[in-house]
Amino acid sequence: MRRVPRIFIVLIVLAPLAAAFLGHAIGPGLLHPMNLNPDRVEQTAQMLARTGAVKEDFVVRATDGVDLRGWKVRPPKPNGDWVLLYHGVSDNRTGVLGHAEFLLRHGYSVVMMDARAHGASGGDMATYGWKERYDTVAITNALYSSEHVGHLYALGVSMGGAIAIQSAPVEPRIERVVAEDPFADLREVSYDYAGLHFSPLLGKTVFLPATTFALRGAAREGGFDPDDVSPERAVAARPFPVLLICGTRDHTIPCRHAERIYRAANGPKELWIVQGAAHAAALGHSPAEYEERVIRFLGSR
Repeated sequence: MRRVPRIFIVLIVLAPLAAAFLGHAIGPGLLHPMNLNPDRVEQTAQMLARTGAVKEDFVVRATDGVDLRGWKVRPPKPNGDWVLLYHGVSDNRTGVLGHAEFLLRHGYSVVMMDARAHGASGGDMATYGWKERYDTVAITNALYSSEHVGHLYALGVSMGGAIAIQSAPVEPRIERVVAEDPFADLREVSYDYAGLHFSPLLGKTVFLPATTFALRGAAREGGFDPDDVSPERAVAARPFPVLLICGTRDHTIPCRHAERIYRAANGPKELWIVQGAAHAAALGHSPAEYEERVIRFLGSR
């Protein structure tokens, strides 16, 4: 009977050490996400057929020389307004096909880019908004130089939502932002990942060394402070209108992140908590209400 407490004590002692070793090993890997999802070629063709929209290749050179690749997509009867769409980590531009489809049906033209270090875009690391916000500036410059843009909006999901929010303070031509399941800041979301999507408390206690060493490794390789990757700070830096969406069954980036961003925002703001929706699944869970809320929000003046 006495062996059980001893084993428990040994595990408690060794767990942080193992977590520190793991964090040190995986830190730089945070900046090199795998491309887990293939290009959804057939689904893209079907979406274009349903909407009657047409796409054209759009290649933009970022300020550091990285080529960002994607599409400009126009509906049959464009209303003159454009929406920048941002996908999640380890995905590509086709990860937001559903969002593009309902926007196109309402006359919005959309820009669908592969984020740096994702899909067909260049770049050797993803920085979750640190560099990507300035990629948005380059994309916007290229869009305005080639198109007449009435109003410009941004919509992103997960990492894409966080990038969209962080882009708005440095790109004031973005008038409104819709962000589904964005993280509040990079350090806070690391606690959720280190907690194995069970509880962020694990990431803040037993597995805290993993998050600490992982973020230090990312900082060394990436050349930026992970604490500066913060949608929560971004919404306080400029009072732009923001619609935040999160699902109650999201264990990847739980609703507390969107709630923190909502509290920090000093501009017009809305928070829609979708009962029963998992991570990045609010559109599939409640498609009619999702579409209605986003279109109403974008159309507000």
